[in-house]
Amino acid sequence: MKSEITKEKDTLKETHLEQSAKKSAKKNAEYAEQKVANAYIALGSNLNEPLLQLQRAYQAIDEKIGIVEASSIYKTAPVGGPEGQDAYLNAVIGIDTELSAQKLLSVLHIIEAEQGRERKVRWDARTLDLDLLVYKQLVLDTKRLQLPHPRMMERAFVLVPFCEIVDVDRLCEPWVHPVSQQTAQEALKTLDSSDIEKTDFLWN
Repeated sequence: MKSEITKEKDTLKETHLEQSAKKSAKKNAEYAEQKVANAYIALGSNLNEPLLQLQRAYQAIDEKIGIVEASSIYKTAPVGGPEGQDAYLNAVIGIDTELSAQKLLSVLHIIEAEQGRERKVRWDARTLDLDLLVYKQLVLDTKRLQLPHPRMMERAFVLVPFCEIVDVDRLCEPWVHPVSQQTAQEALKTLDSSDIEKTDFLWN
C-alpha cells in the first residue's frame, strides 16, 4: 500500500499535470484564434518628424484595416532621389484583410494624403510612403499596381524589417517570391545592409 507521503506526491503530480494541460489547451486555443497576415506593407518617412509619421500611419492602418504584426523601426540611409536627404525611418507591417489589392492600395493612398504626402519627384524626401509589398500569393502587373512589389527584393531597407516578421508564422516557413522562387532571406544575403540600424523606437 502507498504511504500517505507517496499518495500526497501523486496527488500533487496529478494536479500539476491537470494545470499544465489546462494551460496548454488555453494556449492552443489562443494560438488558433490568432490571425495570420496575408498582406505586407512597407512604411517609410524622412520628413516632418518621421517617427510620428510612422506612428500615425500605424494607428490609421490599424483603425481602417487591422494590423496583425509589425517589425521594429529601422533607421536607414536614403536610396536614390535628390542628394542631401535626411535618413529615413522604415518598417514593415503585416495585415489580415479581405479588401481587394486595388482597394487596399486606395486606402493606403488616402492615409498618405492625410499625412501630407505629395507625389512630385520620384524617390524624393517624403512625409510618408506606404508601399504594398505582398498581397496573398497574387502576381499582378498593371500600370497602377505591381505585385509583389517590383523592387522589394532589391532593397535591404525593405527586406530587413520584412524578414523580421514574415517568416514568423504558424508553419515557420520562409516566404518565397511567387515568380523568382527566391526567399526573402536569400535576396537579403546579396544586399548590403550595413547602414541599416535597428532602433528602440516604439509604435505608440
